[in-house]
Amino acid sequence: MSAKDGDLTKTGEAGKTETGLWVFGYGSLMWRPGFPHLEAVPARLEGYHRQLCVFSSKHRGTHSHPGLVMGLVPGGACLGRAFRIASADRTRVLAYLDDREDGYPYERRPVTVVLLEDGARVRASIQAETFLPVTSDPRFAGEIDIAEAARYVRQGEGVSGACSAYLAAAIGHLREMGIRDDRLEALYARVIADADGDGDGVSP
Repeated sequence: MSAKDGDLTKTGEAGKTETGLWVFGYGSLMWRPGFPHLEAVPARLEGYHRQLCVFSSKHRGTHSHPGLVMGLVPGGACLGRAFRIASADRTRVLAYLDDREDGYPYERRPVTVVLLEDGARVRASIQAETFLPVTSDPRFAGEIDIAEAARYVRQGEGVSGACSAYLAAAIGHLREMGIRDDRLEALYARVIADADGDGDGVSP
């Protein structure tokens, strides 16, 4: 098994050695994985944070009025969820994930994440597959000013609905999992404030 596909041998609390594929989710994968898994564990990725940093011209926007969707950008840390995949399912799960992200400027890469228990206590460090934006792709927005990001969120509406609804739903799901993402919360507050100022009335 190759390290590229997120394999790692780790020692559990009882000293039991196990191998397998792990996948780290930081967006919709957390609450809508869509693939079989043996366990889902709260996890933290150091060195990256969650942000709306990828332009969407289909699902949450159009070519003339793009919206923004989730990605990871360097700096800080990201609380997410790690999924352990059975060896028998590894090929089809990886194929499913690659197909799911097809059409977006992401690449699947291995990262080191910390598995958490009780929301804070470290269980183990493992290697997992996740999707990082391709920073050289013109669809990568990167770190943009909150006012500009709010403008894209407000204008974006595509085949899957409004970008503002996408952001609100993501914040709601994260809150249900006990995660308050300050950056996303601040962006949504700005979206609401700007809409109220213009009389557009974006609903939470």
